[in-house]
Amino acid sequence: METEQLEKFKAWFDDYVAGFYGDDPYVNANLKLKEDHTRRTCAEMVYLADELALPENQKRIAEVIALFHDIGRFTQFVKYRTYNDPRSENHCLLGLDVLRQTNVLEPVAAEERELIERAIEYHGIRELPDDLDGQCLLFSKMIRDADKLDVFYLTTEAYARYAENPDEFELEVELPDEPYCSPGVLEAVLAGRLVDYSELRTLNDMKLLQLGWVYNVNFTPTLRRIQKQGFLKTLFGFLPNSEDIENVKEKILAYVDFRIERDA
Repeated sequence: METEQLEKFKAWFDDYVAGFYGDDPYVNANLKLKEDHTRRTCAEMVYLADELALPENQKRIAEVIALFHDIGRFTQFVKYRTYNDPRSENHCLLGLDVLRQTNVLEPVAAEERELIERAIEYHGIRELPDDLDGQCLLFSKMIRDADKLDVFYLTTEAYARYAENPDEFELEVELPDEPYCSPGVLEAVLAGRLVDYSELRTLNDMKLLQLGWVYNVNFTPTLRRIQKQGFLKTLFGFLPNSEDIENVKEKILAYVDFRIERDA
């Protein structure tokens, strides 16, 4: 893939996304959320590519994956007014439909196009298939890490705005803001298990799920970035003060320290 192709894809993305904005401030705010998320995820993908010392061609493929990883989100929100996949459609598969219907990836070599499409398809699933290998596994791991990095940034910013003035919060809040955490979610995170979205009952459950993502981070540079930005401690600040939460905090922060020190 040449640099000129990457630049054309960026211009196409700008034009495509611009077509979804309209007169509804609520829809526009949520579209802008995903547009900005995409740009920051691209930057995180480049960061990982540099940390992993990838060749320039692989770096460009990685950035295209990040650019298009959430392309299905715009159709999803305009149609359903939610980013919740179980209540609408799988945004990864929606994204593949968009890419194929518009033929935007047609100029890309077939092998590279398959890598891009498979990484997009796999970025939102709970766990990667066991049979992935080679570049497909590499790029799938990278986009999952880059996506998490920006979601940590996005959610910590959003939770702070929501806590300050929930009545004027302009973004979708998918779950009830109840002052407790579901026992099953707490148990899973304490045990180091990934939480399924179907188990979530409250906004605090969502925060615990996001904290538990550290167990599924693929690359040490990702964990270093999470630690440096203070995302985990910020997220814990939005959870109730309780013995259970303190236990989760101790376990997660110790796990991150262990991974970083082990791979130093």
